[in-house]
Amino acid sequence: MKTPTNTFTFSLTTAAILALSLALSACGDAKKDGSTTAAAAASGASAASDASAAEAMDVTIKPDMAANFKVAKVAREPIAMVQEVSGRIEANERQVTRIGAGVTGRVTQVLAEVGDRVRPGQVLAHVASPELATAQLSYLRAHASTQLAERAVERARQLIQADVIGSAELQRRESELSIARAELRAAGDQLTLVGIPRDAIAKLRDSGSLSPHALVVATQAGVVVERKVSQGQVAQPGDPLFTVADLGNVWVVGALPEQAARNARIGQQIEISVPAIGKQLSGRVIQIADTVSPETRTVPLRTQVDNAAHELKPQMLATMRIAGTPVDALAVPTVAVVRDNDRDHVFVQVSPTRFRLTPVELGAASEGRRPVLKGLAEGTPVVVEGAFHLNNERKRAELE
Repeated sequence: MKTPTNTFTFSLTTAAILALSLALSACGDAKKDGSTTAAAAASGASAASDASAAEAMDVTIKPDMAANFKVAKVAREPIAMVQEVSGRIEANERQVTRIGAGVTGRVTQVLAEVGDRVRPGQVLAHVASPELATAQLSYLRAHASTQLAERAVERARQLIQADVIGSAELQRRESELSIARAELRAAGDQLTLVGIPRDAIAKLRDSGSLSPHALVVATQAGVVVERKVSQGQVAQPGDPLFTVADLGNVWVVGALPEQAARNARIGQQIEISVPAIGKQLSGRVIQIADTVSPETRTVPLRTQVDNAAHELKPQMLATMRIAGTPVDALAVPTVAVVRDNDRDHVFVQVSPTRFRLTPVELGAASEGRRPVLKGLAEGTPVVVEGAFHLNNERKRAELE
């Protein structure tokens, strides 16, 4: 009699398990359906957002306005890829002079400051030195010896005419005169080197009046760009006290990436932009380094430009634009490019009256054209005239 009871109990248990399984399955299907529905809704929202964004980039014009815009297909044409290089203005080192004192002494007066324009021979500073007096006394002794030798030669000529002395004595005295004159010239040159002007040397020769100061003078015309001396300072002959530069022409220096160095050559024309003065300049390459900088992997480059108005000043920043060898590439006119959200765009014609603002990647401009790096295929019709006004129409339509 116990067997039927056990069988009944087992049947109830099995039924309960089956019911639980069906319930869990139903819940899972419901969750799956819900997830599918949510994914479909998200996908629909994304598609709607993309469609809205695409519409924002589109503009439709009236048929009578179509004549205001010129459309042309993107095509390949020879274009020189332009490399932009950051640079700076520097003084032409071939026209820079560093000026120092000719003797060891104390600076008693400074007469020039940074920024002053100076001319050749202009006095920049005074230096008092014991060496100066010694050099002047040496000159006076050489001058006296020369005068004595000249009188000795004159007497010898008179004596030889009277047949008192022979010609050998006259030749000896003439030789002594030549040596005395050479020593006088050397003493005079020494005074010039230590900073005694020619008129002061003449005064010393005629009156024996010693000059109390040596002069530091400019040796070329230009601008004082550096001063390394103060009153009371002890100066040595090897110390550069002033730096004078002729800024009538200046250098623009930069560094090309090693991959682009082959595009530059000596004598090549380069466009230079100087933001500080708001001007575009033109110069020629005068030097390309023969080595690559191991730290920056660049090749130093130098060009020279005229600076007659002295607008360019050393250490101003500049941008150098170097055009390479022309190659066939897709290109669009610079007037076709619209700048929007810090990106380059062009208007692609979708239909005769509908245009789409399309983002593109372009290279630097060259002769009014910009090479297409990404975003356009050959044969794509784009607006090449009137793109600016077409973009205004698009923005007006957005506001409406």
